[in-house]
Amino acid sequence: MKILICSDGMPAADAATRLGALLAAPSRAETTLLGIAEKAEDEPSLREALEKQADWLRAKNVSPQIAIGAGDPVRQIVDQTAKTKYDLVVIGARKTGSTGLHWRSEKTYEVIKSISPPVLVAMGEWAQLKRFLVCTGGKEFIEEAVQLTGKLASAVGASVTLLHVMAEPPAIYADLVRLEEDVTRLLESNSELGINLRTQKQDLEKLGVPTEVHVRHGIVVDQVFAEVRQSNYDLIVTGSSQARGIVRHYIMGDLTLRILNHANCPVLVARAGAVPGPRSLWRSIRRAFAAKQS
Repeated sequence: MKILICSDGMPAADAATRLGALLAAPSRAETTLLGIAEKAEDEPSLREALEKQADWLRAKNVSPQIAIGAGDPVRQIVDQTAKTKYDLVVIGARKTGSTGLHWRSEKTYEVIKSISPPVLVAMGEWAQLKRFLVCTGGKEFIEEAVQLTGKLASAVGASVTLLHVMAEPPAIYADLVRLEEDVTRLLESNSELGINLRTQKQDLEKLGVPTEVHVRHGIVVDQVFAEVRQSNYDLIVTGSSQARGIVRHYIMGDLTLRILNHANCPVLVARAGAVPGPRSLWRSIRRAFAAKQS
């Protein structure tokens, strides 16, 4: 695994360094500490801060390579991730407000939208990484994010909860609600949701990661944070999808944006795979048929 930790020498970057070390040390990841000076006069103080951060990483059994860039931070991170394939990029995030669309620094959102690797945003409070919450839509295209979460959770000895939130249906669908709330029955069912959640749970457990599935009904964002408050998770995993068109960039949905704005723990913005087409739908049907026959 290759991890890139981004630093501008400010306190938020110290948080990214600490969080990156929690993952890099147990996974024995190749780690690069990228320092970025927006102005030439900032470079001496940046180098001093990087050396301190590098010494701290070495004390945690992480041996970082140091790279220094100058200019626009987003552009420098884009260039670095274009030169080298990283499995994870860790950045800090400063809070800039408590209202409006963007509560964090605009650069935080721009990095997430501009680079290919998943982005781990160091914010809030954490002492350890032992409980991960994955906001899954119950679809196949989230499987890449689940696999990454599994690798990280396995490395640090964390458990994972797969959370699926559905809109509150009309009262006439009470039987469907009872089925979805009965997780055991849902995971044994041949519904697309049941098959996908069961597959994700099995994939995580194959990596030795203790995994639970929770199902909630209501407004997605409200239910995500209700789950977080109830169980005190150390890390939230949410997704972003690649935009269509010639220029490659990633789109953060309303859920991801609001989690980034409100979360009081680190957030991993994972990359979703391609939205499933007819072949994926047919594969789900075949899985359902096979499960029914067994």
